[in-house]
Amino acid sequence: MNRITIVAGNISMEVDLNDSPTARKLFDALPIEGNANIWGDEVYFEIPVLAEQEAGSRADVRVGELGYWPVGRAFYFFFGPTPASTDQQPRAASPVNILGQVMGDATQFRGVQQGTKVTIQHKEMV
Repeated sequence: MNRITIVAGNISMEVDLNDSPTARKLFDALPIEGNANIWGDEVYFEIPVLAEQEAGSRADVRVGELGYWPVGRAFYFFFGPTPASTDQQPRAASPVNILGQVMGDATQFRGVQQGTKVTIQHKEMV
C-alpha cells in the first residue's frame, strides 16, 4: 500500500492508496497538480492518467474515498453529499474506480474553493 498527500490550499491530508491498477498508475504519475472543480462535497479535476473502468467501480462512495473517473480521466475526492446523493453519503455522477481513503477528517476539504490549486504527491518521509 502506498501513501500519498493531497494539498489543496492550506489543507493537507494523507491518503492510503489501495493496490488497484488505477491507484498504481496514479502513484507512478506523481506529482500531479490541478485546479479544483467543486460539485457538492466533491473536488475533482482532470489528471494525466489513462485507465479503464475496473470491476468493482461504483457510484456510491464513502466520505474520504478517492476515485478516478475513466470517462473524463479525472481524479475525485469525496467529503460529503453531492447533487447525485440520495442521503448524506457521497455519490458520484457515474461509477469511479476507487483509489484509496483519506487518513483523517475529510470534511476539512469543505474549505476548498473552486479553482484552488490541488497537488497530489508522494508522502514526504520525515
